[in-house]
Amino acid sequence: MDAVSRVTIIAMDVDVTALAPAVDRILQSASANKGAYVCVANVHMCMEAFDSPHFCELINNADLVIPDGKPIAVAQKLLGHKEAAQVRGQDIMHALCAGSGEKLINVGLYGGSSQAILDLVKSNLLAQYPEIKITYDFSPPFRALDQAEDEIITERINQAGVDVLFVGVGCPKQEIWMAAHKAQLNCVMIGVGAAFDFVAGTKKHAPRWMQSIGMEWLFRLCCEPGRLWRRYLKHNPRFVWYFLQQWLFKKNFSRDINGQ
Repeated sequence: MDAVSRVTIIAMDVDVTALAPAVDRILQSASANKGAYVCVANVHMCMEAFDSPHFCELINNADLVIPDGKPIAVAQKLLGHKEAAQVRGQDIMHALCAGSGEKLINVGLYGGSSQAILDLVKSNLLAQYPEIKITYDFSPPFRALDQAEDEIITERINQAGVDVLFVGVGCPKQEIWMAAHKAQLNCVMIGVGAAFDFVAGTKKHAPRWMQSIGMEWLFRLCCEPGRLWRRYLKHNPRFVWYFLQQWLFKKNFSRDINGQ
């Protein structure tokens, strides 16, 4: 899955793309029958990458990094990529699910807060996309898996013939998991974060108008203040501060965090 164009946002490399070409690239990679992973980038991921050189390298080595967050797409535009557009992970997930039957794509689901939630996700996807082919689903425990358990899961995903595996265990855990399993799995993995909760109906989408002006984070904060306020307080102001340094003063943070 060759990158067409990437731009560095603070320290994280993000592809300049749109929904249709991103889906096409994922389908092309899925047909190769080998491991690949896609990161769905937002402000949270960007600042996690800034804080951790190892995580930054992991993101920048992904086969595709899509600008899921509106601020990421706006940053790409400000850095001179006028064609940049927001590509929401939710939209990619639904596009791939909608084309599963026609394209003969086997879909897998890995994550969710419980198997009951994942069962609801599966049920809702089957209701919305009757032709979808879901050949694997598993909600892992919150504890770390031992080697034997991990090997069983890997084997079952491959045996199920999964082409596209949606991984929803949260950032940065899901990106670390995907990178660690790229060599063992024969599918494209896509980190979808809280997407399973949205599909299950346990969380609400922000109105489209809020998404379009980059205020989806505020809607989510109002819905889950206890869980999200620390994340947004820590990451959002720093993102603005560091990006302004990059944009206005050409600050190279990639060089700084890698000690070069």
